[in-house]
Amino acid sequence: MTSARPADPRNTWAQLSQSERDAAYDNNSAVKNSPELIAERNASSARTRASLKSVLDLPYGDRPNNKIDLYPAAERDAPCLVFWHGGYWQKNSRELFAMLVEGIAAHGWSVAIPGYSLAPDVTLTTIVDESRAALDWLAAHGPEHGVAGPVVTSGWSAGGHLVAMTLDHPLVTAGLSISGVFDLGPIRDTGLNKALQLTDDEIAKLSPLRLPVIDKRLDLAYGANELPALVLDSTNLHAQRDAAGAPGRLLPLAGHDHFSILAELRKSDGALVKAALELVD
Repeated sequence: MTSARPADPRNTWAQLSQSERDAAYDNNSAVKNSPELIAERNASSARTRASLKSVLDLPYGDRPNNKIDLYPAAERDAPCLVFWHGGYWQKNSRELFAMLVEGIAAHGWSVAIPGYSLAPDVTLTTIVDESRAALDWLAAHGPEHGVAGPVVTSGWSAGGHLVAMTLDHPLVTAGLSISGVFDLGPIRDTGLNKALQLTDDEIAKLSPLRLPVIDKRLDLAYGANELPALVLDSTNLHAQRDAAGAPGRLLPLAGHDHFSILAELRKSDGALVKAALELVD
């Protein structure tokens, strides 16, 4: 599956104004109906969280957001999708993404949605450490809550970055990153860095495009109508991994933007649900 390669604004990054750099990563402004999509997502998640069989607010660490919501399948050995929420590591919460549970749960899967602390309260280093701690907790305590099958991690936007950063965790069978951010260098030059305060060390150690390839299955999905910087982070990471012989597909989804793409993980027959199912075949 191929898609036209957009022009990369980062090729002329030094010549861009601050507002142009900010716009290169501003998904909300790029998607004109994003307020409506976000409002519907949040309302649907509240209904799902209140109605589905679940074990909510389980602590995996000491900070307030270090909690995980579990939606166990009927079979404890069923595969489990662990989903990391987005928000550029500085907004949103696990509760706002419960609407994604039903699509994969219709196929007999469990779902786990961990929360994590947000910038500026913590650094991105801490956020990545917390995501690994959540997986440690799930490995140790998931079975007592009916979640003991193979784990596929998924995540959207900043959560897609966490998928790549935790791919080497021993609990993880494979990953499905959606609209991820994989090079932090340009992020430091945008308004997003006011909260993140990225250091040189973090850019080097927490940018998947600057790290050794992990030889584990990682599918990289993005909407064909997304901002070029996000499209290219996925295509560039896939090319890097492909050159190293690492398994995984590039999944450009026609007609989708940064927000609408999540519909493909909500529907039981959605393209991203199908992609996840294939990761444990």
